[in-house]
Amino acid sequence: MTAATLDAYDSLLDRYERATYIGDAAGVLSWDQEVMMPEGGTPARSKQTAALSGARHDILTSDAFEADLEAAEASDLDDEQAAVVREIRREFDRAAKVPKELVERISEETSNALPVWEEAKAEDDWATFAPQVETLLELKREYATHIDPDADTYEVLFADYEPWLDLSTAETVLEQLRDALIPLIDDVNASDADLATPFDGEYPDDDQFALAESTLDYLGYPDDHGRLDTAPHPFSSGTQFDARVTTRFDTDDPVGAIGSIVHEFGHATYTLGLPQDEYGTPLGQNRGLTVHESQSRLWENHVGRSEPFLSSYVDAVNDDLGTTVSGRELYEAANQVYPENLIRVEADELTYHMHIILRFEIERDLLSGDLDVADVPEAWNAKMEEYLGVTPATDAEGCLQDIHWAHGSFGYFPTYSLGSVLAAQLFEAAESDIDGLDAQLAAGEFDALHEWLTDEIHQHGARYTTNDLVRKATGEAFSADAFIDYATEKFTALYGL
Repeated sequence: MTAATLDAYDSLLDRYERATYIGDAAGVLSWDQEVMMPEGGTPARSKQTAALSGARHDILTSDAFEADLEAAEASDLDDEQAAVVREIRREFDRAAKVPKELVERISEETSNALPVWEEAKAEDDWATFAPQVETLLELKREYATHIDPDADTYEVLFADYEPWLDLSTAETVLEQLRDALIPLIDDVNASDADLATPFDGEYPDDDQFALAESTLDYLGYPDDHGRLDTAPHPFSSGTQFDARVTTRFDTDDPVGAIGSIVHEFGHATYTLGLPQDEYGTPLGQNRGLTVHESQSRLWENHVGRSEPFLSSYVDAVNDDLGTTVSGRELYEAANQVYPENLIRVEADELTYHMHIILRFEIERDLLSGDLDVADVPEAWNAKMEEYLGVTPATDAEGCLQDIHWAHGSFGYFPTYSLGSVLAAQLFEAAESDIDGLDAQLAAGEFDALHEWLTDEIHQHGARYTTNDLVRKATGEAFSADAFIDYATEKFTALYGL
């Protein structure tokens, strides 16, 4: 690489890093709005986040940025540099097609939509939130048209969250899950297995918060690089220096809170595992939401719902909740299949994917114009009855339960199922590579698994495309086979099928 092209590459990185820092600052403001900001702060916050979105867009679409990018692409790059330029090129190509005014408008409207969603959910009134959904759908259709006027709108939006697995892959996986899981769920429902339900009291939020803190300590979450809070919808956000988690509680269901905090820990441990010396560059960023969700679902399901883990973790549960539950009882309670469960984030491993399919289908119909926003509650309830045999009594436990549409995150939901599928594939590979992994989980020892995930996934950032990363870690292409085999074996044994 000549001095001139080296200068161009370094200049490109400098500009990109500045854009990343601005985006991360906006992320902190978003976290604050959901966790700590006073209720009346929205008008100012929406202007602040819009300004930051506009400033970031200015950097990524400037003539100087494009010139540096073209000069870097013409250079003799090594593999890591080529990966960096590949990722930046993709982001530039999308950003440059979207007017700054639209970027700022979307940011402002999503900030404004959040308190409206919260109010609508509290009041159980979809009609309160519907105008914000109409506005965000319109803006997102316009956004997608700017990026690719000839492409399917949903496909363009899906690529914001999963850039390297196409929508047809997501559709295939969802079809495979539906075909495999519906008969398995039917068999479970027909089973006469009597699994333990040891939690029949009320468990105050303070006790559950203490358990969440104990759980994070048990798993090895570093207090000096994160924090725990509550939020209306659990989430994790941050950087490799500061990855925060949130959860929520139901006084009747401590098992749900356990799953939630382990899930968010999985997100945070991926974020914290990204290379610190690459912060600001694509090599210091996550690979996308399929991989991100694979980390949360791996820890939630393959660790947090496993009998080896729960056999040792149960002591913390009993200490913080004042219960006398056995490890086996906790395992059965954590793995019961409840088709009648209305809430996605509280769903079991099997029916969870029916919740995703439902949202995927509704989003596609909304964006295509085949479904009117006003008719979402009716469509939602009909699909809940079709897929799970239950109808929500309220909008709050139906179409208002998720925060994603307030964020304008249309196209996000398929990554949850893709991540679950990848989690099974990665855990299968980890079990093959780590001697005595179950025994380590039973002993509360997580270092080997954490190191394996860091070596195979976290440390690479966005160096590899999704399929290349999966193949490197597992030796195989991305596939639903491992998840279907895992789920069939686990629930056949648990329910004596």
